[in-house]
Amino acid sequence: MQAEIKQVEKVTDIIKVLNGGISFYEEALEKVDSQSLKTMFGRLILQKRHAVAMLQPFAIEEQGEVEKDTAITIDIRKLYTKLLGAMSSDTDHTYVEQLEEVEDKTLEVIRDALEHEQPLAVKQLLLGVLKDAKMSHDEMKTLQELTS
Repeated sequence: MQAEIKQVEKVTDIIKVLNGGISFYEEALEKVDSQSLKTMFGRLILQKRHAVAMLQPFAIEEQGEVEKDTAITIDIRKLYTKLLGAMSSDTDHTYVEQLEEVEDKTLEVIRDALEHEQPLAVKQLLLGVLKDAKMSHDEMKTLQELTS
């Protein structure tokens, strides 16, 4: 009797959220005034790009091609932030607050993927991506509290 081969699941969802986050952080990088925020956002962009690069082979396995899309929820949040930023005097806080929500969404999709049975290599990679995402979330949460 052969063991069942587990299928990769939900990796493309994670990549879409990460891609949306990269795009949002890139926009925020241009809009915020604080140099320390710019540095932090740049580091988080690199971290997310690295995670996407590591996950892409599994996206190809899951759907047969590289995942290039972004999550619609992140695109909507970006639009919302633009509107808020236009009305707010504290652009830095507006971006930090919304990016913390993006980090929440990132954690949610990674945890959802981990609830599915995954091949061992995928599970190990997802656990590493989850660890990085938790650190990013905690940083943004702390910043949100400091800038409010």
